[in-house]
Amino acid sequence: MIIELEESKYALQGMRANLKELGSALRIEEIKSQLPELEEKTLAPDFWGDAANSSKVLQQIKQLKDTVENYEKLCARNEDAIALAELAIEENDESYVDEVKSELDAICAEEERQRIEILLSGEYDRNNAIVSFHPGAGGTEAQDWASMLYRMITRWAEKNKFKVKLIDWLDGDEAGLKSATVMVEGTNAYGYLKSQHGVHRLVRVSPFDSAGRRHTSFASIEVMPEFDEVEKIEIKDEDIEVTAHRSSGAGGQHINKTDSAIRILHKPTGIVVGCQTERSQLQNKETAMKMLKAKLKEIQLRENLEKIEDIKGNKVNIEWGSQICSYVFMPYTLAKDTRTGFESGNIGAVMDGEIDGFINAFLKLNSKQI
Repeated sequence: MIIELEESKYALQGMRANLKELGSALRIEEIKSQLPELEEKTLAPDFWGDAANSSKVLQQIKQLKDTVENYEKLCARNEDAIALAELAIEENDESYVDEVKSELDAICAEEERQRIEILLSGEYDRNNAIVSFHPGAGGTEAQDWASMLYRMITRWAEKNKFKVKLIDWLDGDEAGLKSATVMVEGTNAYGYLKSQHGVHRLVRVSPFDSAGRRHTSFASIEVMPEFDEVEKIEIKDEDIEVTAHRSSGAGGQHINKTDSAIRILHKPTGIVVGCQTERSQLQNKETAMKMLKAKLKEIQLRENLEKIEDIKGNKVNIEWGSQICSYVFMPYTLAKDTRTGFESGNIGAVMDGEIDGFINAFLKLNSKQI
């Protein structure tokens, strides 16, 4: 047991070099010199006159302070763990083995998390994420699969301290959902969740098949950033069709069960958005319009189009050959990302939101391709 303490101590001491390298990659010293300059801006007489600019500066200050604080906490935690290991070895106390090993694992995991954050350098990576779920063909089976993906993503978000706000939900015919949209709020929400954008394939024995046959189902997860400025995008009244309907689904008592829910069809592209969680029909329409504008802007940026008007109504089929990830429940259990090759045999944990390995593998792959 003392040998295990020695091994853990050497591993923790080896982390010092890793953490020093991490500090350079995070630009900790540069950030420390930059912070006083940014804080000085907040003292200017006209700083609060420009609400948009002041908000951006304050957000930047908070993000930089969080980066420094998290890094310094990690370094201090590593030194404390080394001291604990040395004390346990000196006193020949084997009761500390599990605690030291647990600290080593936690420090390694946090160091990996902070390294991954360095890869989140996209223009919108730090933004909130708007995540939508859509079943493919296949009726109840596909609709149930879409609701399972909804649970997977929302569980991941909650475990990682992101705030999840339900925006829209349309019940499935017998089970699951026909469509759902959530807002995942928190720093880097989009940067992490963009890895899940695409078609997801499920193979299992269907609980809806009395003959107990295996079924293959498809559902898509659509992820886009919440943009700060979408009001400049103009949408003509004649280009949209607005309908009201009764709210339903996963919101429970927090959803207003009246005909205040709004669904908007953008005729030129066929894009449909909805909102049902605001207090009034007018508020739901305003939120739905913001989502429509965000969706149009995201497509414009992704397809490198000069104007919103250039967007066509091309739709990706939710079917064979287009999946980014496959989930097998039978005859064996496996979740595998077809882009990165990352896989996990613990399908229960994956469906319970433990998808960090998939996210990290995607971010690492894309950083190499840039």
